[in-house]
Amino acid sequence: YPLAGINSIGYAKNGITEPTPVQSKVIPLIADRRNIMFQSETGTGKTFAYLLPLLQKIEASENKTDVSLMIVSPTYELASQIKVQCQLVSKTKCALCIGGTPIARQIELLKEKPQIVIGGPARLLELIHLKKLKAHAIQTLVLDEADRLLSPELRDETEGLLERLPQTVQLIGCSATVSDYTRKILQKARDAINPEISPIELVTLPPEDILRKKITHWAIFAERRDKIDTLRSFINAVKPEKLIVFTARTDQIDIIVSKLRYRKIECEGLSAKTDKKLRKTAIDRFKSGKCRILITTDLSSRGLDIPGVTHVVQMDLPESTDFFVHRSGRTARAGQKGFNCVIGDAFEMEKF
Repeated sequence: YPLAGINSIGYAKNGITEPTPVQSKVIPLIADRRNIMFQSETGTGKTFAYLLPLLQKIEASENKTDVSLMIVSPTYELASQIKVQCQLVSKTKCALCIGGTPIARQIELLKEKPQIVIGGPARLLELIHLKKLKAHAIQTLVLDEADRLLSPELRDETEGLLERLPQTVQLIGCSATVSDYTRKILQKARDAINPEISPIELVTLPPEDILRKKITHWAIFAERRDKIDTLRSFINAVKPEKLIVFTARTDQIDIIVSKLRYRKIECEGLSAKTDKKLRKTAIDRFKSGKCRILITTDLSSRGLDIPGVTHVVQMDLPESTDFFVHRSGRTARAGQKGFNCVIGDAFEMEKF
């Protein structure tokens, strides 16, 4: 599918020269204004699969004053990343609208007439209620990490957002893991608004088996009380170039960080409770290589694309297989190889 007209220099500069399999399959469908839910493994290029045809359409449009594309994300980090990827290949105005930061600043951004808004469902819904975000001209809604956005904790806000958009809005959902339940929930919400619109097509890609072919998996046994010392020994032995450490427990973040720093191992901590500015600082330091170890919760397992992550350590085995997939998928992205290590107790090792 030809992708002329956008910043083709930006494409080449960022190594975008040949479409990935998911991009080859999805771009023509989106350009044809089909409603789709597409699933592809982590690190296969899902973001550009929807961004490139939608940006091309916006740049060809004569309407340069209204928001025409809304992209919804479950986390601040993923929303910020999507905005960065927009700006890599296009000069189209984007506004980032996420919760936990001053709404007044976002209202000012919307006055600058962006054509794309990116953010969390609750804040976008709030801005529509306040009549600061006009939804009447939105042509496409993208749910990035759709399974998370339609989970019980975010489903009401996501469906509320859909109810306030034009009945003819094109609906696109994507994730590395899309259950039949997720697709049915989205279809039901869509039918409640306009049952005459064509059904949402599920597009799946043949698995590239990245988890087995590109990632080497290690398992280290440790009693629960010894896990942080085991992590320290792992870091000293392996000396990873760039490491993300996952824990399911938010209260463990500060403990792990303080114990590693006490042993002169520099690291950053990141959780949902971390202040937005501190979160940005931590991510920026990790991305730039100023700090090579990031300790985080599953907040960062969803869609976060940080180049050069060589190792992932999971301090516990998540309840959901999907979370294991998303965590592991932070390494071995874009054709690279990586290592995933689970540090588990006897119960977790048996389950693993």
